[in-house]
Amino acid sequence: MRRLVTAAALSLAFGGLMASTAWAGSPHFVDGTVTGTRSGNTLTVTGKEAGLGDEAQIHVVLSATALCINGGGNHPKAANKQSVSAGEDVPVQNGKANFSISVTATFQPECSPPMTVRFTDVTVTDTTNGITATLSGTF
Repeated sequence: MRRLVTAAALSLAFGGLMASTAWAGSPHFVDGTVTGTRSGNTLTVTGKEAGLGDEAQIHVVLSATALCINGGGNHPKAANKQSVSAGEDVPVQNGKANFSISVTATFQPECSPPMTVRFTDVTVTDTTNGITATLSGTF
């Protein structure tokens, strides 16, 4: 009888653990879908997140460093560099969410030709689930 009670308790505990895991999902950015493009002073990052279970929405934050590069391709001084970020709530459908977030860099004085804006240290974070994707390179 004691073995039967122990086996039943373990079975219930294991079943409860499996049910909560299935309920929560397994959030992750889908490989190759998180990409960035630059148009003038604006950086746009798009992507897809899956494994979201039955969540209604997620909060996604885009962060980057904007640099004003001179015509010779030289790195900026501290005054010509700034951190930029934007966030938005993204609806979840069937355990997936597609997002597109943009940030625009503004400099004083302006970063105008022949200087150009470049973005580095680009990250996308789902703050709801605590996962981050880092985009390599400069945009």
